[in-house]
Amino acid sequence: MPGEVTLPFFILGVLTIVGAAAALTLRNLVHCVLALILAFLGLSGLYLQLDAQFIGFAQILVYIGAVAILIVFAILLTRGAESPSQPIASPSWAISSVVSVAVFGVLAWTIRSSVATRHPTRPQPELTVRQIGNALMSRFALPLEVIGLLLTAALVGAVTIAMQDKREMK
Repeated sequence: MPGEVTLPFFILGVLTIVGAAAALTLRNLVHCVLALILAFLGLSGLYLQLDAQFIGFAQILVYIGAVAILIVFAILLTRGAESPSQPIASPSWAISSVVSVAVFGVLAWTIRSSVATRHPTRPQPELTVRQIGNALMSRFALPLEVIGLLLTAALVGAVTIAMQDKREMK
């Protein structure tokens, strides 16, 4: 049944929400990034549960494997182990939380009562991860390599800048 929530889906949803909430509230920046990785992992598991294998594996490769690890390296190279002195929660935090919950409620109600959700959907074309991979390695090989080189150059540049700043501090 499509509307039924299974136990693994519920566990992955709770894992994603807890990881995202921890990423927002933890004081140590490294712990925040590790919690963000946990949220990304839960999100990729949700995609895999929904039979979106390509998006799930791309979430693992791109966000966990590249972005989150790059953030961890950037934090470890550029910052010390000090924790921020100002508190995480501010008076405006409660107001912004209430406003965000209200906006989410209005959006959820609007989507739920929309006419577009009542129309039957057309069957999606059967596209496999193998077909996407073949397209990436044949038709889109050059753009994929250019993006890889650009990301590598950005990482080398960030490490070079961080090392120069550390030398100037000494």
